[in-house]
Amino acid sequence: MAYRIRPDADFTEAFRNAATRQLEHAITVLGERPDGAHEAIHSFRKNLKRLRSLYRLVAREVPDFQAQENARLRDAARSLSAIRDATALIGTAQYLQHAARGNEESEALGRIVTILEGRRDWMAEAESGLEQRLAETSDVLKEAIAALDAVSFDRGHRKNARMLAKSWRRTARKAQTALAACHGEASADDFHDLRKRTYDYRLYHALLRDVWPGAMKAKREAAKELVEDLGHIHDLTVLSELVEAEPQLFTRNDDLARLLDIIIFRQQEDRRQALIKAEAVFADDADEEAQRIELLWLMAGS
Repeated sequence: MAYRIRPDADFTEAFRNAATRQLEHAITVLGERPDGAHEAIHSFRKNLKRLRSLYRLVAREVPDFQAQENARLRDAARSLSAIRDATALIGTAQYLQHAARGNEESEALGRIVTILEGRRDWMAEAESGLEQRLAETSDVLKEAIAALDAVSFDRGHRKNARMLAKSWRRTARKAQTALAACHGEASADDFHDLRKRTYDYRLYHALLRDVWPGAMKAKREAAKELVEDLGHIHDLTVLSELVEAEPQLFTRNDDLARLLDIIIFRQQEDRRQALIKAEAVFADDADEEAQRIELLWLMAGS
C-alpha cells in the first residue's frame, strides 16, 4: 500500500495509484473486518486522512476535484464516527492510567476505563443500521476511485515541481502560524489546528520521500511523534467535554473530581512538551524548505 509519488514517474499515474491504493485498502478492511468493526473503522479513517492530505497537496492544480473529494471523504468518515470516538475515549483513559501518579490515581482511572467500556458497548448495541452504513460507505469509496479518472496533471515536470513547492510552503506557513497561536493563552482549537497542519506536513514527507530519503525519514518521524502528542492533547479535551456533558456516568464523585484534576495536569504537561517538539519540527524557514523541495524534485526526475 505504497503512499508515495516518485519524481521519476508520470505524475498523474503516480497520484492515481497512491489514491487508489488507499481507497482499495479502506474498502477491503470495511468488508473483511479482520479485527472487528471498531478497528476496521479506525483503519478506514486513517486511509481517508492520508487521502485528504494527498488531495490538499495538489489542490492548487485541481481545486474543483480537491473540494469535491474532500467533502466526499469527510462525510464518509463522519457517517462512521460515533462508535469509533467512543472507543478512542477508552484509549485516552488508558493513556492517563499508564501515566498515573500513584496507586489511588491508577485505581480510579481503572474504574473510569471500565465505565467508558460500558458506554461504548451500550452505544454499539443501540447502533442501528451499521452493516448498511458500512456497505454504503464502500459504495462511496468506489465512487471516489472512479472520480480519479477525471484528474490529470499534464503541465510537465517543472510545473509539477513548482506546484509541490507552493503546497509545501503553504502547509509549512500554516503550521508555523498555528504554532505561534499555541503560545500564551491558547485554546484547544489552536492545538487541534496545529495537529492537523502537522499531520499534513508529516504525510508530505512520506509522499515525497524519494527526493531525499534520509532527511525526509528523520523529519517524518519527528512530525509523527508530534502528531501523536497533539492527538493526546485533543483526546483529553474530548474526554473533558464528555465529563461535562454526561457527569452521571461517573457514579463516584471522588473519581470524577480526580479525573478532572488528572486531565488538567496532563494537558498542561503535554502542551509544554508538544511545544518544545513543534519548535524543532518547524524550525526551518518555509520558503527555503519549499525551494529545496522544488530543486530536489527537478534533480530527481531529470
